[in-house]
Amino acid sequence: MSHTPSEAERKMQFLFALRSRGVTDKHVLEAMERIDRGRFVQGLFSERAYDDTPLPIACGQTISQPSIVGLMTQALQLTPRDKVLEVGTGSGYQAAILALLARRVYTVDRFRRLTRTAEALFQDLGLTNVTTFTADGSHGLPEHAPFDKIIVTAAAEDPPGPLLAQLRIGGIMVLPVGQSDAVQSLIRVHRTEEGLRYDELRDVRFVPLLEGLGKE
Repeated sequence: MSHTPSEAERKMQFLFALRSRGVTDKHVLEAMERIDRGRFVQGLFSERAYDDTPLPIACGQTISQPSIVGLMTQALQLTPRDKVLEVGTGSGYQAAILALLARRVYTVDRFRRLTRTAEALFQDLGLTNVTTFTADGSHGLPEHAPFDKIIVTAAAEDPPGPLLAQLRIGGIMVLPVGQSDAVQSLIRVHRTEEGLRYDELRDVRFVPLLEGLGKE
């Protein structure tokens, strides 16, 4: 007889998969335990919500692989005082995790359909420190800058200049860079008094960062 894992077992397997892929920050792991990825995956794919795999969402976008969400969150080195900009709201899953770890989260997506759905989920989850915008994220949110941390969940060929300009001195930006159809690298950019310092973290695959607003 096949054994269907209980929710507790699935959660344990989920956290084990995160740890085994390098997510070791205990605050990040606690946040990922508290935010149920199942709330952000609808329809056909909901039974795969706890798999460590990217899944399709509306508007031709994806919800990132949990271990990548964990590694990107960990790379930001968040503190409870941070003001964070997320470019690419998508399902809202990454922003919900950031909301447990930072003071304020501003998240922007080019698809109104995605920002509306995410906003409703944030309200349901009682995450009052997330503000959602429908806009061209490649320009950031200059009226709310500077940001302590910036995370980009779509790949650009180079770190976008407007986003680097909105990162405060001492701040960190984490984003995938590279051609959308080739191997991309997840990089961390530190903005220092002397300029920008880049660390390459690992190879990744993300949807491309597109300019303008989406159709939906």
